[in-house]
Amino acid sequence: MNKKCFIAVMLTVAAFAVSSFASAAQQNLPKPKEFRIERGMPPQAVACIECHKTESPGLFTDWAMSRHASANVTCLDCHQAQTGDKDISQEHFKQYERSDTKWGTGEYKIAVAGVVTPKDCSRCHPDEAMQYSRSKHANTMEIIWKIDPWLNHGMNNAVERSTGCYTCHGTILRQNEDGKLDPLTWPNVGVGRVNLDGSLGSCTSCHTRHRFSVMEARKPEACGQCHLGPDHPQIEIYMESKHGDLYTAFGDEYNWDSAPGTWTPGVDYRGPTCASCHMSGSGSVMTTHDVTERLSWELQAPLTIRPQDFPAFPAKTDWKVERGKMQDICNQCHSKTWTESHYARMDQAVANYNEIYFKPAKAMLDKLYEANLLDKSRFFDEELEVQYYELWHHEGRRARMGTAMMAPDYAWWHGFYECKHRYNTFMELAAQLIKSGKPAHKADPYPGSGGDTTRPPQLFGKQ
Repeated sequence: MNKKCFIAVMLTVAAFAVSSFASAAQQNLPKPKEFRIERGMPPQAVACIECHKTESPGLFTDWAMSRHASANVTCLDCHQAQTGDKDISQEHFKQYERSDTKWGTGEYKIAVAGVVTPKDCSRCHPDEAMQYSRSKHANTMEIIWKIDPWLNHGMNNAVERSTGCYTCHGTILRQNEDGKLDPLTWPNVGVGRVNLDGSLGSCTSCHTRHRFSVMEARKPEACGQCHLGPDHPQIEIYMESKHGDLYTAFGDEYNWDSAPGTWTPGVDYRGPTCASCHMSGSGSVMTTHDVTERLSWELQAPLTIRPQDFPAFPAKTDWKVERGKMQDICNQCHSKTWTESHYARMDQAVANYNEIYFKPAKAMLDKLYEANLLDKSRFFDEELEVQYYELWHHEGRRARMGTAMMAPDYAWWHGFYECKHRYNTFMELAAQLIKSGKPAHKADPYPGSGGDTTRPPQLFGKQ
């Protein structure tokens, strides 16, 4: 081979090597992340997606990663409103007057509702929406307006309610004169929100938008957004329990994305979460979005009673049947003897609280009212009313719930131990009041009071 041929061959080999290296390097380079619309959908739906991709990329990305997106469920499927709907967003119509985007033109104009409600979700999830509608979650606004002295006596104001109570319980949505949602009522994803279309609740309380993840709702942190603190510390109780310990140790191994209705103990998870016991299907027990099911006691009530005997919202269930369902859930991981013994212990704790602490305290409170030593026209403005309230609303709940969810520190130190101190203080102050014969001191003016005491006509009709 002459020198010229050798050089030519070497150049060819080198060129091939460079080409191969470049090709291999190109294969290892990550492709740009993009979302391309390749399936059929109305042009208005395309406009929603393309506009939000620019205007609110976090919202768009959340949706793009969802099962909704995989199933070709677009913004329009959830947000589209019908002519005459009360919840049509007037503000959104202004988007079609813009000149800085091709998606803001009249050809894409369509009525949308800014607030997606359970009624909207029922288009695709009718059973879940129906179950939810009969739960205490959905009806919690009616419940608290029937029983809560903070609302009925106006002992907190509108700001305190909107930033605190209504964040979890829900607001009653209303629009201002200009068609915008009142900031005292929106934003809100409370479980009992009263929507402009008449429906109750918010699915995004547990399945936050715009991912709407089943995985998220199965984790205890979803419930812990509201079920925490001195009066209903379920998330703290759960994390102390053996169930919570298993979740902490093995939760990263759980199959959180199992299809709805198929999440199985021992297969997909080792220890249960809130959803496992109260909502998810297991064994012969069907999945439900009615958290009132499977309950055999109202542990949050002043006097512990059966759910069907709860005056503010009597459950349309038989507590024995529902207890059987919950025990079937327990028996997926525990023996029948273990489960029955646990329930026997819980019943004993309920009787202990009812008979030793609540009933005598309630009898004393009634005696003070009858003797005009306390004024029953308002609540919380006299110290004994606060002591009585916290006996059942704080320590009493913790004792009962701690026992039910197997958290001994909450059952005893945060529960019955504190009940003793609260009870003794209440009885001592009551005895002093009776001995003096003088009415109790009233906090007047009461700080932060002045809240509207009118029951919402959307729930109770015109008063």
